[in-house]
Amino acid sequence: MAGSKTYYLTTPIYYVNDVPHIGHAYTTLACDVLARFMRLDGYDVKFLTGTDEHGQKVEKSAQAAGVDPQAFTDRVSQNFRDLVGVMDYSNDDFIRTTEPRHVASVQALWTRLVEAGDIYLGSYAGWYSVRDEAFYGTDELRDGPNGKKIAPTGAECEWVEEPSYFFRLSAWQDRLLAFYDANPDFILPPGKRNEVVAFVKGGLQDLSVSRTTFKWGIPVPGDDAHIMYVWLDALTNYITAVGYPQTEGGEFAKYWPADLHMVGKDILRFHAVYWPAFLMAAGLQPPKRVFAHGWWTIEGQKMSKSLGNVIAPETLVKTYGLDQTRYFLLREVPFGNDGDFSHAAMVRRINSELANDYGNLVQRVLSMIGKNCGAQVPQPGPFTEADEALLGRARALLGTLRAEIGVQAFHKALDAVWAVVGDANRYVDEQAPWALKKTDPARMATVLYVLAETIRHLAILTQPVMPAASSRILDQLALGPDARGFDRLGQGGALVPGTALPAPQGVFPRYVEEPKT
Repeated sequence: MAGSKTYYLTTPIYYVNDVPHIGHAYTTLACDVLARFMRLDGYDVKFLTGTDEHGQKVEKSAQAAGVDPQAFTDRVSQNFRDLVGVMDYSNDDFIRTTEPRHVASVQALWTRLVEAGDIYLGSYAGWYSVRDEAFYGTDELRDGPNGKKIAPTGAECEWVEEPSYFFRLSAWQDRLLAFYDANPDFILPPGKRNEVVAFVKGGLQDLSVSRTTFKWGIPVPGDDAHIMYVWLDALTNYITAVGYPQTEGGEFAKYWPADLHMVGKDILRFHAVYWPAFLMAAGLQPPKRVFAHGWWTIEGQKMSKSLGNVIAPETLVKTYGLDQTRYFLLREVPFGNDGDFSHAAMVRRINSELANDYGNLVQRVLSMIGKNCGAQVPQPGPFTEADEALLGRARALLGTLRAEIGVQAFHKALDAVWAVVGDANRYVDEQAPWALKKTDPARMATVLYVLAETIRHLAILTQPVMPAASSRILDQLALGPDARGFDRLGQGGALVPGTALPAPQGVFPRYVEEPKT
């Protein structure tokens, strides 16, 4: 695909101190849908995910488990790699920060920052949260029980004093603000952009970027007594994966700057302040966008191990189905907002929107074609105004979806798809092809053709969100792998009358509650 349009997107790399939960699944799902959409739209896509494996928290967790940190991270990283199969993600690479390619990349970036005069040796005294792997100012903390200091995230902080290398973040305040002004869509959604701008305008302190009190990390080049601050290490994964420090030719030249870093709102500051400053100081371009999405609660409560309400993605898939889970997570809440997972909401979406609206449309149209048109794509006659209106709405969907997906408004994209599903169902009721069978068979054939062609558009466009279900619908329309890209939408890829169709089968079963015993 030389010379083609490229698109590089990343998830945050997940911290290996826990098992994957619904929040991890959600972030990677959003990226997977975007990656699949762009591939179908003709882009050469690189989609990266992976695990963040260094830092004091990992070292402590490994000690508590009675294993060395590398063995600990090997085991926990595999849980995140397994999630790829559970959720049917289509990532092109999976990076681990313990890999040799990453160590070389981070040390090369450090050397560039030193050469630029943006790193100096000093000493650090201040509040540090092991859980967040983050430093906090006194003004950000509140008093907790037993004299503890508590970070805004709820994590306990401890006072740390040690020699440290510093990054001259304070020198980048004006340049960061100028960068935000010049790139208004660099941070989305807009409310999060406003938070970051306010934080930077409030003044930036130089950032401690090394530690000496533990050893599980990447050594500072030329000073093995120090290991690099885990966030400088972790953020660099995004350029490691495209071949840094090799910047001429190869994947770096092809894909960097990244089109999108998808992150949870709790790590926005690291991605939208520290990361562009590191990159610009090293003479590299910042990414084009950082999108901060919201958090999930479970049945109205915050997820927590103590409440026992943390839901594993495998449980969702086993209980409700894979495509149903993927659909619900991206349809239930405006992307960027916080959302609540509830069993009742999931069942409502499965039964109302997937089974009744979309599934029933496909099933009854294809069943009527099988029964009344010799199991072949019907031969249409002249199109009426109503026919043209429905086909027009189906053909216009791609433009709408490009615009919504382009700003990560996945919920609005699905709203637009379901508006056409609703239009098609109303068209069936208004045209009543079962009655036309007796009074005007030729008109019935035209109506069923229009509906089949509408379903073709819907199935092609829902592939990124529900790949398996969409594939089964396209199979039932006898469309091969080369007929499923967005370039086949519209009249150019229209169904060919007379094409034999297989016997239709239901795609979206209703969710039936197990009887309580």
